[in-house]
Amino acid sequence: MASPSGRGKVEVSGVSDSPETRRFRALFISDVHLGTKGCQAELLLDFLKYNDADTVYLVGDIVDGWRLKANWYWPQKHNDVVQKLLRKGRKGARMVYLPGNHDEFLRDYYGTHFGGIEVVETAIHEAADGKRYLVIHGDVFDLVVRHARWLAFLGDWAYTAALGINTYLNKVRRRLGLTYWSLSQWAKLKVKNAVNYIGKFEEAVAEEAKRHQVDGVICGHIHHAVIHDQFGVRYVNCGDWVESCTAVAEHEDGRLEIISWTRKVEKKSPAQEGEVVEGARAAA
Repeated sequence: MASPSGRGKVEVSGVSDSPETRRFRALFISDVHLGTKGCQAELLLDFLKYNDADTVYLVGDIVDGWRLKANWYWPQKHNDVVQKLLRKGRKGARMVYLPGNHDEFLRDYYGTHFGGIEVVETAIHEAADGKRYLVIHGDVFDLVVRHARWLAFLGDWAYTAALGINTYLNKVRRRLGLTYWSLSQWAKLKVKNAVNYIGKFEEAVAEEAKRHQVDGVICGHIHHAVIHDQFGVRYVNCGDWVESCTAVAEHEDGRLEIISWTRKVEKKSPAQEGEVVEGARAAA
């Protein structure tokens, strides 16, 4: 798919009705927000079922400590996601966790391993084509998070309310046989200030990549999946598993691709709670 004007080339793939398991050189997943009602755990489980990689980078905000402190919410499917990720590590995938602001409690454990997962502040990923990428969550380049933490918490509350509306909307869409669609993401991209905020964030993160003398940066945080070269280096954002349900994959030749996983996913039966069945519709 062609990217917006001035944004370079962006590759985005959807999924077929009956996807086959694919193996990549690396997968980059961010902003899952386990512990929140807005987390699309069913879709992520479905994605992990059909996509494997030699290395899996968890690029921050995998667990939402902010929400869990305010109101404990941890259904079985969220536990299933954790178990699925740990299982990939046991099967030989290298698992690298870069904590974000919502799971900042893990920043006390840089340099340690738990369950086969490495916890690091930043990483340098060398792709198959020789290009080197700084991997970082990105919240340190968000001025609101850094200098107005109270405003960040207020924004998080408003965002959670919007996701609540989004959840009910998508229940109706599922009954109509439609795929997942994000009201909050659509609204965000229609607001000029939000678009300007995204641009400033991308530029700041790109400058950090230049400071590290690498070819690009792979990050998360702002829930906006994109690949472009607008600021003189390759900028890659993984997106999220709350609004867009996206991940970034590196192919064996070093090519990077955004995977959008928005299939219709349903339960088999009440007795099989937590299991995921194959979807019936292709991504929009």
